[in-house]
Amino acid sequence: MTRPLLGSTMRLVRPAPNVIGFYDGRVDGIRIWSDEPNWLDDGAYTLGICTYAIVDGSQALVYDTHISLPHARFIRRTLEEMGVTSICVVLSHWHDDHIAGNEVFQDCEIIANRLTAAALERGRAEIEGGNPPIKPLVLPNTMFEDSLSLMVGAIPIELRQVEIHSHDGTVLLMPNARLLLAGDTLEDSVTYVSEPERLAEHLVDLDRMSGWQFDRILPNHGSFEAIEAGSYDRSLIAATEAYIRKLLACPHDPDLARQDLKTFGADMFAATAAEYFAPYEAVHRQNVAAAVAAKSR
Repeated sequence: MTRPLLGSTMRLVRPAPNVIGFYDGRVDGIRIWSDEPNWLDDGAYTLGICTYAIVDGSQALVYDTHISLPHARFIRRTLEEMGVTSICVVLSHWHDDHIAGNEVFQDCEIIANRLTAAALERGRAEIEGGNPPIKPLVLPNTMFEDSLSLMVGAIPIELRQVEIHSHDGTVLLMPNARLLLAGDTLEDSVTYVSEPERLAEHLVDLDRMSGWQFDRILPNHGSFEAIEAGSYDRSLIAATEAYIRKLLACPHDPDLARQDLKTFGADMFAATAAEYFAPYEAVHRQNVAAAVAAKSR
């Protein structure tokens, strides 16, 4: 089977003023790395992934460096062709599909919260030896705790640390645009459970996030059409909360745990911005198994 070159199916979107999205994946019948299980196809490309750049004049902020070096080179080349001469990078969290292109930006400031930096350091051997490998792993060179305010040209940016999806999340708020770049804290169709023993804590920070001032959400994993159209609305938070609450009920409700995603999430898909996407059935099965196993430990 002929596979497209890494980065060759990338699509550019402009979901908001000064924001460029670099979307890849959700291409019918295509796996871009291997037929065997691997993080690039199964955790990113099949589900669809979009990383973002905020641009004002000659300055740009890149929010996650995408799933491969060719993807990252595409991002950097696109920005430089727009006249950008100064780039900083912000990492949303430590997972492979968000940091795989770091090497392309190793001469730039790469910002992460301290938990992300520590997780990357701890996981270096596994990340560099993974399938596919990310080697060398380039670590962040600027760290923060809790929150950090930045300027991209004349655009104010707020980085906020959260524990949703992973213990080390960083989301990016553009207050003037009332826009949240959510990383993996919010996802469409459903959240990918990577730390099942912390689901109750994730609900705490989802509630905290719901009190923030923004109207629109751009997740890293979602529908190309929704992102191209400009964003998701705030109901994506309610969808994530509802899904996690049902996951937490699964250890006590075997019938619920046996439901497929279409059934499990029917009310959520009917009432919120989240939409059913069949490849998330596999994610849902993993999520339920993880939630049940975490409760039994």
